Amino acid sequence: MNHRTKIALIGLGYVGLPLAVEFAKKYKVIGFDISSSRVSQLKKLNDNTNEVDKATLKSVIRNLTITDNLEDIRPCNFYIVTVPTPILNNKLPDLSYLKSASKLIGSIIKKNDIIVYESTVFPGATKEVCVPILENSSLMILNKDFFVGYSPERINPGDKLHRVADIKKIISGSNKRSAVKIKKVYSSIIKAGTFMASSIEVAEAAKVIENTQRDLNIALMNELSIIFNKMSIDTQEVIQAAATKWNFAEYYPGFVGGHCIGVDPYYLTYKAQSLGYDPKVILGGRKLNDGMTKHVAKTILSKYSASRELKILVMGFTFKENCPDTRNTKIDDLVKQLSQSGKFINTVHVYDPWLDLTEAENNFPKIAFVTNPREKFYDLVIIAVNHKKFKRLGVNKIRSYAKNKGEIWDLKYTFDKHKTDHRI
Repeated sequence: MNHRTKIALIGLGYVGLPLAVEFAKKYKVIGFDISSSRVSQLKKLNDNTNEVDKATLKSVIRNLTITDNLEDIRPCNFYIVTVPTPILNNKLPDLSYLKSASKLIGSIIKKNDIIVYESTVFPGATKEVCVPILENSSLMILNKDFFVGYSPERINPGDKLHRVADIKKIISGSNKRSAVKIKKVYSSIIKAGTFMASSIEVAEAAKVIENTQRDLNIALMNELSIIFNKMSIDTQEVIQAAATKWNFAEYYPGFVGGHCIGVDPYYLTYKAQSLGYDPKVILGGRKLNDGMTKHVAKTILSKYSASRELKILVMGFTFKENCPDTRNTKIDDLVKQLSQSGKFINTVHVYDPWLDLTEAENNFPKIAFVTNPREKFYDLVIIAVNHKKFKRLGVNKIRSYAKNKGEIWDLKYTFDKHKTDHRI
């Protein structure tokens, strides 16, 4: 099978690259990306997502060809699509990358080729959106000339414990023959095993509800934190107490950004609304989570005189801890909310050791990033992302950034309650 199966990975980001590396341990793999700069970077064995280190890339490079030339993947017969599926400003799904990838693949596929999609979509998207493009581009017919499958990605950026091979994989195919073939290919690298879904639609739905469930659980904790804050009850202590019951799900309040949890529910709600149903709970959770930055900024600023201009240091800018990804980060919005306080403009600096500073400044030109926070300069120091690097830095060092009467707001429970001044 290793010799007969020629694998191409379309999209070499957080999802595609680790998968390509895992397959390259057993197969000859071609990784394709439309970004020439990304391809150039990976050819030099550098991955700015920090998902794959240089030593690992070097160990598989003999089996892994990285290219931006479409012709290079023409000889392949097993295509895996791992392109982004973000949302537009109006919260509707942005399927442009998925459509472009399908058109490219359709222009080169051959008889009996298999195309597997891993990008998050709404139930039905593979057959309703991708397959027609493949058929039109290839002039071939699904399940007669070529086959498709859906196997949702489950990568957790920054997580060094749950890696590709250690996460159970959902498998589905456009017919029994393709499903069996897809299962064989993935089973050869996935140590945790596979789960065969009865249809592509079931697999698509399973993926989209994974993150919808997390979004709603976090929304519940965010709402509880608002209530408990009004009662002067520490939310972390409440959760820790409740977690002593065996069936309590331990979630914590926080900002929901990134390219998964804050995005995927809109794919499901879009599909539901297209069918004439207006989701109440899912959209309610989304509204609450999207409003948390405004609530937190308002809560923090309410503690200080409205006529006083504040110097604020926000620690952390990425959308989650221990990774450099800033896509859909909510800290950007938090900084905007903190900067404007009535007629006074506060000075807000952002410090995040995970950032590629040049890239961050290009993407967020209005944010004042610092690499070495000034000591005894800030009225407020806000820990907004729970990076391990901040924990190792220590609360004493972090307190040194504040003025003598400056205060630390620990939004992520990074330190024990008595070591900082405020929590949300």
